[in-house]
Amino acid sequence: MKAVGIGGSRSAGSGDKTSDYDIYVFTEQEPSVEERLDIVRPISSKYEVGGDYFGPGDEYWVDSEDVEFDVMFFDTKWFEGIVNSVWLEGKAWNAYTTAFLYTLSNLEITYDPDNWLGNLKKTVCTPYPEKLRENIIHRGLMLMKDKPFSSYIEQIKKAVERNDLNSINHRKAAFLESYFDVLFAANRLLHPGEKRLIAFAVANCKVLPKDFEKDIAAALENRTAALPTLLSEMVEKLRACPLRDANVSTNCIRASSTASEA
Repeated sequence: MKAVGIGGSRSAGSGDKTSDYDIYVFTEQEPSVEERLDIVRPISSKYEVGGDYFGPGDEYWVDSEDVEFDVMFFDTKWFEGIVNSVWLEGKAWNAYTTAFLYTLSNLEITYDPDNWLGNLKKTVCTPYPEKLRENIIHRGLMLMKDKPFSSYIEQIKKAVERNDLNSINHRKAAFLESYFDVLFAANRLLHPGEKRLIAFAVANCKVLPKDFEKDIAAALENRTAALPTLLSEMVEKLRACPLRDANVSTNCIRASSTASEA
């Protein structure tokens, strides 16, 4: 075991009674299921050890604390590779580009004898790289609308014409993933993951597209022929923001102090 960190909304003080503790174990060799069961069985009456549905990890209820632990095992070389390729080389993903880096920058280090994790954390606790920012914005705009073939909006339009509700929801989710990736990069913010994104954006983004909350609510509810037009307008409102400029556009609004998202 190389290092251990604690993260999640509980440790950050933003959780509720449904929140768990996220435990990140960085290792060069994943411990065996038997070794992990020896740790979990004495303290838990409900557990799942050895699951790999969302990556190697264990989930279990700690009886004495009345709380759930979500333990994730990260390979050290793999994690270093993410930091290098994204933060240092500026590689953009289709969505959630900087989510692992957000985890890294916000976790509490509890075990790190060689300061390996601490040094990685220092790497991302630096000004947002402009190359990465540009690449995320470019990739996200292309995926949402600008690609000459198979943009998300084009795929959604075809799905609406077929009345393919599952495909509409699938591509709409992908569209919103890229939308938030671009929005956070434009504001030089690390992506916090998939939860409470509207509230996070309202609270932390210096610049938001016009009609931000209203448009997202409408997009989530809409499955009609008007949906592609609505999404296209959302892209243009996002594009009108200072994506590559520090000045605030008159077509944008400052983040408000309220959020409608639960």
